[in-house]
Amino acid sequence: MNRNACQLWRHLSRVAPASVLGLQLLAPATVAAEPPPAAGVETQTRQIDALLQQAGAYRASGRSRDALAALRAARPLAESLDDPARHAAVLGELGETLRLTGAREDARRMLENSVALARHADAPDIAAASLNHLGNLAAGEGDIRAARAAYQDGLTLARRAQDAPLTVAVLINGARLAARTGEPRRADALLDEAAQLLPTLPASRDKVYRLLAVGQLRRTLPGASARQRAQSLRDFTAAASMARALDDRPGLSHALGYQAQLQQDEGHPAQALALYRQAAFAAQQAEAPELLYRWQWAIGRRLAAQGDRDGAILAYQQAVTNLQAIRQDFVPMRAGETGSFRTSVGDAFLELADLLLQRAARQSMAAAREADLRAARDTMEALKTAEVKDYFQDDCVVALQARTVDLDRPPPRTAVLYPIPLPDRLELLLHTEGGLRQVTVRVDHAAFTEAVRGFRRYLEKRTSREYLPLAQRLHGWLIGPLQGELDARQVETLVIVPDGPLRTIPLAALHDGEGFLVRRYAVATTPGLTLTDLRPIPRQKIQPLLNGLSAAVQGFPPLDYVRGELDAIHAAYGGTVLEDADFRLANVQRELKETPYSIVHIASHGEFAGDARDTFLLTFDDKLTLDRLERFMSLSQYRDRPVELLTLSACQTAAGDDRAALGLAGVAVKAGARSALATLWFINDQASSLLVTEFYRQLRNPELSKAEALQRAQTRLLADPRYQHPGYWSPFLLIGNWL
Repeated sequence: MNRNACQLWRHLSRVAPASVLGLQLLAPATVAAEPPPAAGVETQTRQIDALLQQAGAYRASGRSRDALAALRAARPLAESLDDPARHAAVLGELGETLRLTGAREDARRMLENSVALARHADAPDIAAASLNHLGNLAAGEGDIRAARAAYQDGLTLARRAQDAPLTVAVLINGARLAARTGEPRRADALLDEAAQLLPTLPASRDKVYRLLAVGQLRRTLPGASARQRAQSLRDFTAAASMARALDDRPGLSHALGYQAQLQQDEGHPAQALALYRQAAFAAQQAEAPELLYRWQWAIGRRLAAQGDRDGAILAYQQAVTNLQAIRQDFVPMRAGETGSFRTSVGDAFLELADLLLQRAARQSMAAAREADLRAARDTMEALKTAEVKDYFQDDCVVALQARTVDLDRPPPRTAVLYPIPLPDRLELLLHTEGGLRQVTVRVDHAAFTEAVRGFRRYLEKRTSREYLPLAQRLHGWLIGPLQGELDARQVETLVIVPDGPLRTIPLAALHDGEGFLVRRYAVATTPGLTLTDLRPIPRQKIQPLLNGLSAAVQGFPPLDYVRGELDAIHAAYGGTVLEDADFRLANVQRELKETPYSIVHIASHGEFAGDARDTFLLTFDDKLTLDRLERFMSLSQYRDRPVELLTLSACQTAAGDDRAALGLAGVAVKAGARSALATLWFINDQASSLLVTEFYRQLRNPELSKAEALQRAQTRLLADPRYQHPGYWSPFLLIGNWL
């Protein structure tokens, strides 16, 4: 085996704190024996190894995207060498990094190619490492059989290679899988085998993290015995001692934090708090925000449990600040998690907002109460911004936020409603000209969510009125407690900033027992005010790009009323029409590049999925993904005049899929448009055409806002006996700028 390559891969195996952060232990590949390289090849080999080392360091600190860039630079260099083992190693590391960034299919392909190349090169260590990564991938997807097979095959090869660190890594991952599938005895046996090998490893950072992984698994095994907990403490203590000797401050921070968790489990809150503070101090010394937020969050929870609300709020605020700093590279990899920012760490934001709202309700001074309410609102705004960035997997909102203006007070006769569902209650923040008002509604989260889900289901059943009781119940929770304030302020436009399941329903369809909410208010939604460009723009010289499919293509049915819809809008505004065979990706790209359109209208099948990569709008020849749409719309040389309105008139999101609804809510942000008009579910083609056409007719009136134009279109459809059911008119949402 090449000595330099050996040293490189051993170093890569040591830089693994990110593996302990996410509970799946990573095992880097190693490079098999090779003949002495020629001079030119040697230079290229050094470049590859340097890039691999750089990628390992990036990944260890949670910077997966930077690691990906380094590995993509290494790949063509490896492909040009007559060295299948090194090529396999690069593919293996690339596959693992793709897994960490959520690109599962690409990761699988790279890892399978790595295993095949490594087997061909008789490099069992590289094959074992890639099989370990494949096992992690399968476990994350819930494919237990594939994960078990990959770990078992990897373990056999790691033993054959006599690679003790790699063997320990695979044993730990196999134990984790066994614990997850309800096999605690098997998990304990695998952990014991890993523990027997650990003393044979030299002191290193790699050994620190393997000790920590074994200890954490023992601590969290279902029904962990006193013996297992005592072993966990010994593992953590040994890891802390070794980390101090190695001056490994991230490792020390992990060890102290895990000891704190164990003390908390054992019912020793004071000792736990002291250890969490030591862990946070070590993380500060290591300049590791990816660790620091965890212990600050834990400190906040402990202080809140002790009744120290002010101290808890401060700790939570520090945790949230650090989470925002690392959001771009935050990739949790706990087995079975979806990997979204919200499901992994969203509770930190919600718990902070909860504490701020509790304190606000007890403030006697109006200024202090308003400050806490604003802080709670800003916390939720920060979470919503992070969610949108996370869904689209880029920082597209940064450019938009640079254009937004702070909404210190809403415009006259406009109210902004922030519903915040918490575990034991629903908090309503109403922002009007008079400031922020807080109302607490006593309904637990499970009952609230169940009502929202049922309401959505019944709205799509357009042959019954089963929706009505839930429409009234939700109105009673969300609007009823605020009705007096809304009336006193003579509110005409109600802007909703929905959270969680509320993103999946149209609030215009809420009912007060006498009529729908849309009859009282022009209703708009936004993913967050910091994600909304609120600058008003003139309506003169509106220039639309009208795109649509009436023909059946790519297995989707025809949309018979699209042609009439496009003709009606074109008659009112003019513009360019791309219909059926003309509605091709290349033509859309050309038009958006050459002309500063103010409206982009797409009347075609569209699906919003929980994964942005599965979200698309159908064109005649292909699928227009959100990445492509963003790229096409950004081609315009007139970006100082962004698209005013993006209309998607035949889209749908799956009922109960909050993350898919998040994609719909953020579509204007992603596309670089001020606002969007889109549907939560696909509705009757004729009804959709009538509503959209009426919306554009009303939009010609400069005295009306976009929200008011939609209100008039919806109430006109509501007046038609054929379309009175809210399933026809309510799924249209105006998202973003409502002015």
